[in-house]
This record gives sequence, structure tokens and C-alpha cells, in this order.
Amino acid sequence: MTYNKKDFLEIVEKRNSNQPEFLQAVEEVLEDIIPFINENKKYQNKALLERMVEPERVISFRVPWLNDNWQIQVNRGFRIEFNSAIGPYKGGLRFHPSVNESILKFLWFEQVFKNALTTLPMWGWKGGSDFDPKWKSDNEIMKFCQSFMIELYRHIWPNTDVPAGDIGVWAREIGYLFWQYKRIRNEFTGILTWKGLEFGGSLIRPEATGYGLVYFVEEVLKNILNDNFIDKKVLISGSWNVAQFAAEKVIELGWKVLTMSDSSWTIYDKCWINKEKLEFIKELKNNKRWRIKEYIKEYKDAIFVENKKPWDIKEYIKNINIDIALPCATQNEIIDKDAKKLVKSGVKIIAEGANMPSTPEAINIYKKENIIYVPWKASNAGWVAVSGLEMTQNSLKYSWTKEKVDEKLKTIMKDIYKQCQIYGKNKEWKIDFVKGANIAWFVKVADAMLAQGIV
Repeated sequence: MTYNKKDFLEIVEKRNSNQPEFLQAVEEVLEDIIPFINENKKYQNKALLERMVEPERVISFRVPWLNDNWQIQVNRGFRIEFNSAIGPYKGGLRFHPSVNESILKFLWFEQVFKNALTTLPMWGWKGGSDFDPKWKSDNEIMKFCQSFMIELYRHIWPNTDVPAGDIGVWAREIGYLFWQYKRIRNEFTGILTWKGLEFGGSLIRPEATGYGLVYFVEEVLKNILNDNFIDKKVLISGSWNVAQFAAEKVIELGWKVLTMSDSSWTIYDKCWINKEKLEFIKELKNNKRWRIKEYIKEYKDAIFVENKKPWDIKEYIKNINIDIALPCATQNEIIDKDAKKLVKSGVKIIAEGANMPSTPEAINIYKKENIIYVPWKASNAGWVAVSGLEMTQNSLKYSWTKEKVDEKLKTIMKDIYKQCQIYGKNKEWKIDFVKGANIAWFVKVADAMLAQGIV
């Protein structure tokens, strides 16, 4: 029996109604996976896709906590454990008011790709809460994390399920969660990654996604464009961890960063964002109330515009062609009109640092215009790679140097590129990175599931 995409999607939609983010992620994957299954008898009549879109378990729980005004607050916690065929569950915890089952299932689905592509033995899950840490005191965040872990600890274990950080869950939150777990279990284990260096964390964890993104772009330039690497002009959206460290690595390579942004403002700097300017942006980040427009007070030659995106650069800096665009802000930040602006800017490579930042309409424009497009599931796998390396270091009771971790990260990103190359070549011998990433993860996971029977 072969699959029909439309029929299969209808089944998924019925079982997951009102979950648009998850359905978007599934639909994108089916575009490549269904033809591959239909061409390979090994994967037919095994209900692999039916099993892959269903998590092993979905856990929802109440999180009561006491704020600084002695008022009881109640949030909802989630844990979605997808499939343990290739290793223990591994993925981030997100604390944000937008968190719901659809968002987490979308994030969990993309986590599956990243974990499988890293070649490390770990599988995908996501968890979190609709708790908003913004404007909360340290005491309130600690109380919430302690209450959250009182339920979460029942479902996690070093060889079963290892959480990491995500949006709203940084070093502070991981510290509070880790201590509560240790207090409940009365043991010191590597149950969480993104820990502080003082208690088992890994070096270059904050840098991992941004660095890994640029390492992937280096492979594209070297292997596809046979480029000299000189004087590349780069657009970056966002200004937090991923964007900052992508910019840091870009500057280190001698390329030129022209833009960074936040949710309301974009800065365009025709004199480039150099190391000194980037350090200023990093310092701004330490102030919870900062906005990217503060940059203009220090560097007056730059332009800042409200409600504009980096992709609008041609409106503000004329006579310049862009080589690389790195969307590092948020999902669906590039819609069709933005993609058209990127085409006009002359961009050759679009590599994604955020999770699913391009809409399907934008991706269709990239393909039509023959722009090299590297999807998030391949290019922003750096953080989960280093999380996996942190797990290895914890199990060895040993910490690697920054150089050692960076070397291993670069090797993992090269391996991801190679997998995309193997499975993504088309009849013209060009590489479709979306197809390559989708089929590479599918083959790895499907083979493990087939070897283990009905899992």
C-alpha cells in the first residue's frame, strides 16, 4: 500500500484539530517523505508515518505557585514524549504564554529531525508551561520552577528523558529546576542540560546554535558555490542568543553584518556591525527593558526603523547586494512579500537560525528563484548537538575544553550537511536541503523502529 498525501493529512487533521503549527510542520515533511516511502518497499505497509505523528505520551499537569503578593497562581505544565526508538528523549523546556499543545507538538516534531540528524543517540520531546517569566522576580521564578519540578520529576530520568532550556528557560531557571530535582531525588545526575558550568554544564552552549548555523553556511559556500569566503554581506534578524553568536562567528570570518532586530525595530548599519558594536548589543541585552533602537544613540550613522524587517534593507541602503540571510528571530517571520524582497536584494543563501521562520509561500519563492535554502531543522541543530555533548560529558564525569566542544560541534554540522547532500540531490545534481534533511531523519528513525518491531 502506498500513501496519498491529501488522504493522510486529512487523518492527521481530524486527530489534531485546532493545532495549526503542528499541522504545518507535518505537511511540510510529507512533501518529501511520502514519495520516498512510495518508492521504497522496505518502508511500505508498516504504518511508519502513522506511528511517527503520534507521541508515545502527552502529559498535562497543574502548576500552582505563590507570587510575591502572597496570591496563589495556577499555570499549566506540559510534557510531550514522542518516540524513544533511537535513544532517551531530549529537547527543550519553554516558559512562555503562547505555550499550548499545538506549539509544543510542532516544536517536538522539529526536535525529532534535529536529534536524528546530529547522529547522537537521543530522541525528541518538548515540554514547558504557559508561565511568563517576564517581569517576574527571582523569587517568583524560583517558586514556579520548584512547583513545576514537583510534577515533572516523575517523568524524567538520565536514561529516559533529559530536558534542556528553551525560550524563557535559561541558566537561572535550569539552576532552580536542577536543585529541586536533586532535592526530591536525593541524587546529583545529569538530568538537565544547559546547566551552569559550576555544576556540570558544557562550554559554548549559549553560542552553539549561532555557531552551528554559520558552520553549515561555510559548508555550502565551500562545496556548492566553491566560494572564496571573502567580504560576504549578511542580514541577520533577531538580537538575542542565536542572532548574537551567529553575528559573532560571521564577524570572526571577516564577513559584514548589516542588520539586527527585535520585535519592533530593525537597525541598518551601512558601516557594518563590527565586534565592538556587537559587544554593545550584548551589553544592552543585560537590561530587561532594552530595545535595539538604543544602538542608534551610540552609533549615529546607523538607521533604525519601527515595524520593518532586515529584509527591507534596499529601502534604506542603496546599491548593495546581499549574499547571505540568517533569520534568527521567530517562526513565520519571512512571508511571501519578504521573500520577494530578499530575491531583489541578490541573496544567494538563506539559512535559518530560528525555528520555522519561513512560511510555505516564502519557501516556494526561494525554490522558484533557485536560492540555496537551508531549513531550520538542519542549520539550527547546534544547540541540541551541544546538549547531547553535555550529556556525554556528564556520563563521563568530565568537562571538555571550549576548543574541544567547538571542534565536535563543527564536525556534527559537517555530518548534517553530508546527510542532506546524500538524500537531497535532484536530477540536476543540485541539493534540496529540505528534502535531504527530511529523508535523512526518516531513514534513521524508520530503520530503528523496524528493527525493534512495533514501537
